Amino acid sequence: MGESIERFPLFPLGLVLLPGETAPLHIFEERYKTMIGDCLEGDTSFGIVWMGDDGLREVGCSADVSQLLEQADDGRMNILVEGTQPFRLLRRIDDMAYPAGDVELLEDEDGAGPAPESIASARRAYANLVERVTESAPSDEDLDTLDAYGMAATIAFELDAKQELLELRSETARLDRLASLCARALERFEYAEDAAERAQSNGKVHR
Repeated sequence: MGESIERFPLFPLGLVLLPGETAPLHIFEERYKTMIGDCLEGDTSFGIVWMGDDGLREVGCSADVSQLLEQADDGRMNILVEGTQPFRLLRRIDDMAYPAGDVELLEDEDGAGPAPESIASARRAYANLVERVTESAPSDEDLDTLDAYGMAATIAFELDAKQELLELRSETARLDRLASLCARALERFEYAEDAAERAQSNGKVHR
């Protein structure tokens, strides 16, 4: 089991943050102004949990405030946060000034490291997608620095796909899933491009 943290500040949001991913947040509610203020003062982390259509997810990602971009006189803030480690919410805490809970930090189960074939497959699928979309392929040096989370953080995947990656407790499994997601995204991109070209040429699109 991973480390347990009691009374961990929680920020339910309509987004999924991955470890290593950065995201801008606008803080305007009083309870979250208080929460982020406490985190800044104590140099501590908080947790971002996806609030989806079916409720609050059990697995979230701890986050650090990497930069305070702007703070208004009324306490509203624009901040930049960076994801650090997945956690599982064990129990909600309702007696604080902001949402909180007891959480367990989650560790990976494949201690020996990811399978080489999974690394190669994911990097190949990711590079193909990036090159097709941006017309510039990532270098081998760039790919060497990216794990599954790092690659996924650069692509606008659906939130449920990002949540699935966050919940997987094996880098091999994440790489395999990422390869599948990239291949599917490439297919959708190529279909959309083809449909646009057909629409321009004759005004009709046939699948």
